[in-house]
Amino acid sequence: MTLTKGLRALGRPVLASLAAIGRVALFAASIIGHILRPPFYAREFGVQLLHIGWFSLPVVGLTALFTGGALALQIYSGGARFNAEAVVPSIVAIGMVRELGPVLGGLMVAARVASSIAAELGTMKVTEQIDALTTLSTNPIKYLAVPRVLAATLAVPVLVGVGDAIGIMGGWLVGITRLDFNSATYLKNTIDFLEGWDIGSGLVKGAAFGFIVALMGCYHGMTSGRGAQGVGKATKSAVVAASVLILASNYILTEVFFTS
Repeated sequence: MTLTKGLRALGRPVLASLAAIGRVALFAASIIGHILRPPFYAREFGVQLLHIGWFSLPVVGLTALFTGGALALQIYSGGARFNAEAVVPSIVAIGMVRELGPVLGGLMVAARVASSIAAELGTMKVTEQIDALTTLSTNPIKYLAVPRVLAATLAVPVLVGVGDAIGIMGGWLVGITRLDFNSATYLKNTIDFLEGWDIGSGLVKGAAFGFIVALMGCYHGMTSGRGAQGVGKATKSAVVAASVLILASNYILTEVFFTS
């Protein structure tokens, strides 16, 4: 009897987790299925592109700038133990475009965008605006979720690319002002050691992270509980889920891209 209770207590959260994964997967499949089907809400897509892409640029840029500078200092300090200070430009560039740029950019967008989407859609659900769309024969997923997911999937790679450039510039500024690197030599080493796939892999990660951020925001917002407490819980769950999935998918994509 005790064994049965233990198995039941263990199986309940496992089954609940599998059911949640299934609901998210069906929600994602529904969004993907609606992307190429008319009608297309171009105005809503443009507004979301502005909010998700342009308005996220300052926080992503500042994060990348300080990360690149701190990375240059850390690599110089560690490389000095082995007389390998010259690797600073190449490691900063590779580290930013492959890993830190996409991941930190994705996390910053998750903090800003996933919470915003979840709060907005959760409020719309609480005030029955989503039900009103259905009454007016407008598919809520088509009108609310698809433009946000599509905009985030296209905007975040651009943010990652800009963040990579700003992060490398941060490392360059620290290198020439604090670490006594020659500017031309630093830039030459950066260019020589970067390969096209280093940059491309980061942009692909950015697209995946953008999809995850918007998907989690839309899912938790549209399944929000009633009242202010439900909206607050949906907002928190969206940010946490997006952040964890970004880190998990980053490992999977790194494994796929760079493990022969």
